[in-house]
Amino acid sequence: MSPVLVCAPGVGALRRAERSVHCDRGGWRVTWGLVLDLLGTFFFAISGSLLAAQRGFDIVASLLLGSLTGLGGGVIRDLIIGVPPVAFAEPVHLIPPVVAAVLVYFLSGIVQRYSRTLLVFDAAGLAVFCTTGTVTALTAQMNPIAAVLLGVTTGVGGGLLRDVVANRDPQLFNPHDLYAVPAFLGAALIAALAWAGWLNVVTLYLAALVVFVFRVLSLRHHWHIPHAQGPWPRG
Repeated sequence: MSPVLVCAPGVGALRRAERSVHCDRGGWRVTWGLVLDLLGTFFFAISGSLLAAQRGFDIVASLLLGSLTGLGGGVIRDLIIGVPPVAFAEPVHLIPPVVAAVLVYFLSGIVQRYSRTLLVFDAAGLAVFCTTGTVTALTAQMNPIAAVLLGVTTGVGGGLLRDVVANRDPQLFNPHDLYAVPAFLGAALIAALAWAGWLNVVTLYLAALVVFVFRVLSLRHHWHIPHAQGPWPRG
């Protein structure tokens, strides 16, 4: 079972909600938390495969870049926590990157017409992973501050790895964009909900929705954090 589904003390409401919505299918234990985790992996994998297509990479590179984007942040989080990465423990998490690579390969001509498609899918992945990553950290008995930091790491880690491997300036460091701020907002919101005892499946999805809307609005209106006063010498 995915670690986003098991709740430590302080997030017991999510455990109760999870028990009320789970169902079994042929031996797989399907829960809303697992569905959310797979969706986040798919959204991020799409953004990685789209970037590969934009760079003219072949389908193998598209699959690798999509997998790195979709699974990288969670692997980093799990290694820090000290548990086997979910991506390796549960092979079902490898399905979304494969589906994403195939879709982009056959539909790249369509998706490339929309210049901001990559950013929208990236925003969806960020929203999902910063929230579920925080829940995973709380599940592992991490304190709220550490849980928030690990939630942000889960949200931005895959995109950072994607950009570095593709030899692109990381979106995380774009001075004309907000990237980590929505992730911090979502992670802090989850930690606050858990502390207040209000964390459940509904509030988890709502928190992810808030992050997604915030991220999309920041892209549309070009929000950014004020820069330090310069000019600064360039190395």
